[in-house]
Amino acid sequence: MATTADQLMAPALVPTSNGQQSVLIVGTKLQASTNSNSDSNQNSTKKKKTAAVQQQQQQHQHQVDSKRSALAKPDAMNASLKLKSSEPIKEVRVYKIVLTGGPCGGKTTGQSRLCTFFENLGWKVFRVPETATVLLSGGVKFSDLTEDEDPPTPSTFVYKDLPFAAPEHSIIDLTASCPRCLAQAASKPNGSEAYKFQENLIRTMVQIENTYFELGNSNTRNVLIICDRGVMDASAYISKDKWEKMMAANKWNPVEMRDNRYNQILHLVSAANGAEDFYSTEDHACRSEGVELARELDYKSAAAWVGHPYFDVIDNSTDFETKMNRMIESVCQKLGIDIGDRLQATSRKLKYLVASLPPESEFPPFQDFDVEHHYLQSTFPKVQARLRKRGQKNHWSYIYTQRRPNIHGQNRIEVKTQLTHRDYINLLAQCDDAHYTIYKTRRCFLINNQYFQLDIYKEPGHPRCKGLVLLETYSSLTGDALKNCMPKFLNIVKEVTGDPDYSMFNLSLKEDWSTSEKYCRPTSHGKQKQPLPPPPPPAPERHYHPYDENSD
Repeated sequence: MATTADQLMAPALVPTSNGQQSVLIVGTKLQASTNSNSDSNQNSTKKKKTAAVQQQQQQHQHQVDSKRSALAKPDAMNASLKLKSSEPIKEVRVYKIVLTGGPCGGKTTGQSRLCTFFENLGWKVFRVPETATVLLSGGVKFSDLTEDEDPPTPSTFVYKDLPFAAPEHSIIDLTASCPRCLAQAASKPNGSEAYKFQENLIRTMVQIENTYFELGNSNTRNVLIICDRGVMDASAYISKDKWEKMMAANKWNPVEMRDNRYNQILHLVSAANGAEDFYSTEDHACRSEGVELARELDYKSAAAWVGHPYFDVIDNSTDFETKMNRMIESVCQKLGIDIGDRLQATSRKLKYLVASLPPESEFPPFQDFDVEHHYLQSTFPKVQARLRKRGQKNHWSYIYTQRRPNIHGQNRIEVKTQLTHRDYINLLAQCDDAHYTIYKTRRCFLINNQYFQLDIYKEPGHPRCKGLVLLETYSSLTGDALKNCMPKFLNIVKEVTGDPDYSMFNLSLKEDWSTSEKYCRPTSHGKQKQPLPPPPPPAPERHYHPYDENSD
């Protein structure tokens, strides 16, 4: 057993300036209690002390050698780290939406409803304030910025000057004091102050949004970011020439600012358009528009977002409570969240065959996009995967879509993920050789409060796609109400909703499945080909679900 003297004389390891350790002998002055200690006892103590020092030195050298060995083999350390990090990491989603629309459309209530709904699902929700309201509530007035000009009047400002407006509203009452309306003066030659204010407003909006976007990206939970209006809303209040000049000066482009920046756009139609009895300007410090003006502003704000791939118009065809449920349902549908019977399904996707493409002069203001679809190989029989490349003027957005059955195995859901160009190129290596690449021009336009997409198929492709033009829209309307909102300038041959002959999946197949045997085997993606009925009897009824025919 070690004596007290042995313990006190044991060596201690201390750090040195070079990061190693040295042995420090701790000595203690012992006072002799007696004179009976012999030289032999002192020699024995010295030997024990020396042996203890040598043992500590050996242990220290062993530790140094182990560290040097580990540093010389970084792969071994990395392998150890990889083993520790091999546990599956839960994917965190950040979904960015814009609530837009004319005055008194329900944006404030919609924010609150979305916030409550998604927080109950365990999501973190951020609400980005409307930048214009923040600045205007600080005392900024467009009338002050443009005081050298004559204010717009009904006699000088007509509907044809707007980016988009209904022809029956030929004269607009701009005598109201709403700063958003007076922003039209920014388009005039002497309106440089208002023009610069709009430009700085957009820059401020982008910075505020980026702050929330970065917070979302660093969060450990799924995040929903709700923007009260977005960047493109500003384009509704200045002329097209001024807007393009502003975009060029700041090196902005619409694909990045509109399509890639936000995942989904929700246009809540103003109560002034379809629910006039409920339109009110009370309890809103920055709202003073009359019904006619509010209706025009609603058209303009909707036209500003035409072209976004996921643009949903929530109209006033139902009561307000149902309108809010439709809004939540739309977001859940795009996210692929199964809400069961929590919200009543009201909107469905409709598809129509169009005889031919009319001249561009017959269309309302529209946006054209080049679109490519690639179907990918799938290891699971009931899962379908595809890529979409969509853009204008060599600016592109990329989407990966996976369509799979829900947990009940009945209805299908689609999950869409935005990709970088690099991820898109890597995934192209997984293209399914059984499918052609689909090339088309997508023309997006708004008419009668209804958002339409016209797909014009292009070559190369299967001969069945030559000259094919398909019109798509989402609507909760039926009967005459639906018929009245359809574009009258298009020669619609028939409705093909749910018809497998016009499914994009089947249109892209290289094999001519429509003339094969009566009962065709299921495809590798689990979409069973429909049997061809004999000529005399009518075709069998085909059941349809909105998720089955989504074509991005």
